[in-house]
Amino acid sequence: MALRPEQLDAHLKGSLAPLYVLHGDEPLLVIEAADAIRAAARARGYGEREVLVVTQYFKWSALLEAAGNMSLFGGDKLIDLRIPTGKPGREGGDVLSRYAAQPPAGTVTLVTLPLMDWKAKKSAWFAALAEHGIEVELNAPPLDRLPAWLAGRLARQQQSATPEALEFMANHVEGNLLAANQEVMKLALLHPPGELTLEQVRNAVMDVARYDVDDLRQALLAGDAARASRLIDGLRAEGVAPPLVLWIVVSELRVLASARAEMDAGRSADDALAAARIFGARQSPYRKALNRLSSAATRTALMQAARLDRMIKGVARGDVWDEFLQIALRVCAR
Repeated sequence: MALRPEQLDAHLKGSLAPLYVLHGDEPLLVIEAADAIRAAARARGYGEREVLVVTQYFKWSALLEAAGNMSLFGGDKLIDLRIPTGKPGREGGDVLSRYAAQPPAGTVTLVTLPLMDWKAKKSAWFAALAEHGIEVELNAPPLDRLPAWLAGRLARQQQSATPEALEFMANHVEGNLLAANQEVMKLALLHPPGELTLEQVRNAVMDVARYDVDDLRQALLAGDAARASRLIDGLRAEGVAPPLVLWIVVSELRVLASARAEMDAGRSADDALAAARIFGARQSPYRKALNRLSSAATRTALMQAARLDRMIKGVARGDVWDEFLQIALRVCAR
């Protein structure tokens, strides 16, 4: 059974399930959920805990042995199984499938995984874990939901903040949830319970955002010029290699230019994007960008990208990151 992250606390107040599966892209949320499960198990008398970490030479018989070796004092046991790669292999997959179908009595098993892609979720072993256990996917909230997440964290320490202050915090901790949580806790040390102003938050919160090249791609497709500009500044400050950024930008420009040309020739947006190998739900942000961009705009942006490539190689003169900004502004123009 799948639970949303916000449902886990209420679930743990009742009877514990014999099997829990945690996975996602945000280590802080996975760690906190695992801590909550471990604490609930301790409170219910699961006094013994055995940690198993699946490495290259891990023997899956160790899991079965852990399940069979109960405490000499008769207490119940928590088995903490961690699979950092998310790939148990054929033998491990078979063991996990059988284990999930018949979890041992007197144990709670906690399986921790990284972010699982759609293909991994369709594997037999993961399907067995999800079917027989409690599955919780823990991903970082996107930027538009980050203010609400921060508000929830502040509420835990009897604090709140104005919408402007929450927006400021979100922009300065984007992509770095662990640092975001540390900034929230710092506010509890600096200020008493109650509402925090923008000025108080501005004076306390460091700029700890961690930017990703894929975030820039999303901002360009959405036409969010302000965010694209901030991301370019962040990527520059973090020392991200310009060729990597250019590769992402040019890849998207080529898709948009190709699809726009097909649409100008009379094809539908769906068919034009399918021809560019963009299918299903992935088409949505591209459709929005195509509604905004003309063929002339995409061709001009590609020519700018060619000039930028020469700048990066030292053949042409100019400021590489300023050129990135100019391309972004052109692509985001409405």
